Amino acid sequence: MNPRLAAARALAAVLSGKASLNSSLPAQLDKVEDRDRGLTQDLAFGTARWQPRLDLLAAQLLQKPFKAADADVQALLLVGLYQLFYTRIPAHAAIGETVGCADKLKKPWAKGLLNAVLRRAQREGEALLAGMERDPVVRTAHPRWLQKALKAFWPEQWEAICAANNAHPPMILRVNRRHHSRDGYLALLTETGVGASACQFSRDGIVLTEACDVRSLPGFAEGWVSVQDEAAQLSADLLELAPGQRVLDACCAPGGKTCHLLEAEAGLAHLVAIDLEAKRLNRVRENLDRLQLDAELVACDARDTASWWDGKPFQRILLDAPCSATGVIRRHPDIKLTRQADDIPALAALQGELLDALWPTLEVGGMLLYATCSSLPTENTEVIEAFLARTPGARELDLATEAGIRQPHGRQLLAQEGGHDGFYYAKLIKIAASRG
Repeated sequence: MNPRLAAARALAAVLSGKASLNSSLPAQLDKVEDRDRGLTQDLAFGTARWQPRLDLLAAQLLQKPFKAADADVQALLLVGLYQLFYTRIPAHAAIGETVGCADKLKKPWAKGLLNAVLRRAQREGEALLAGMERDPVVRTAHPRWLQKALKAFWPEQWEAICAANNAHPPMILRVNRRHHSRDGYLALLTETGVGASACQFSRDGIVLTEACDVRSLPGFAEGWVSVQDEAAQLSADLLELAPGQRVLDACCAPGGKTCHLLEAEAGLAHLVAIDLEAKRLNRVRENLDRLQLDAELVACDARDTASWWDGKPFQRILLDAPCSATGVIRRHPDIKLTRQADDIPALAALQGELLDALWPTLEVGGMLLYATCSSLPTENTEVIEAFLARTPGARELDLATEAGIRQPHGRQLLAQEGGHDGFYYAKLIKIAASRG
């Protein structure tokens, strides 16, 4: 299959609200030649990254918008525009190959439209975009609701956040301290000619100069190292783990933090890792197996404690709550297409429900670490503020890290070009059991 067609079909599912790229793209990648998989991924992710800008440009070039049934043609046009403005593919090839895909969509009528619009974009696109630069959606390539929210919450940083969201993320490793120190593994990378440096905030983190195939990393198959962003790595040390503790990892998939907790403290008495979807736990089990670690995995709604909790209190809880994922847009650019402003209050309500449900499972004197990969205070410091107000036995603890920006509650890490993702942490201690 033509990589442009594969990318467009994956994107069409996203534009139609039926899927994310993580769910729609793999099936399309299976249909292209091995040599074209990288190009297909770049076309899909790159088009999603710049979609807010490309969509407004397309609106300038089209006489009328596409019908809902023609989301595949719309996606194909966006893929064509992405090639013209953001790749080194020659214009004649980008246009010709993209137009040719219309037949495969069984929409031959679209060939003339695509050809005319893309050729006009080749001639006039740069001038049209320049004339639209006053619009912050065009300038930042972020949907209007998100651009406004970032500007309101982060008036000094919002443009840097948008720039970081549009940049390609670095490849960051987590060294398994059961096998090597970070310095020891850095030495191994140097010996194999891989450029790398230590992360600033995570004691186990290494950032690679260039991304590479994980199979080429020393000891990857043996579990010496994993791929995980630096911000996510902070949770293991912030939890202050100790031998003999019972630990809960709530909303655990895909399991990076689950594994890191076990790597960081070999003497844990028990680790329970729960997630809503059983199929997502398959990935957690794969990661545990590669690292030769073990945890009790349970598919359940974390809020329904009667269905999964045995009544034995936990000394530590990591709640990596479901969120808008606005801090990891550079890794999942289709978030720009799938998230809407109305999602945020609903997510904040869910986050509060999870805190309320899990708090009774924590023993007095125990700690709960609340985490999200959101950049929006609505899901972060405001959620913690509301929880503390309604929970007399909860107190906030300082976080032992200089990463991020101190908030009224917790610390907010904003996405950094060449550095960590956007993330949020707050740590709570239970000083008394709830009354009633």
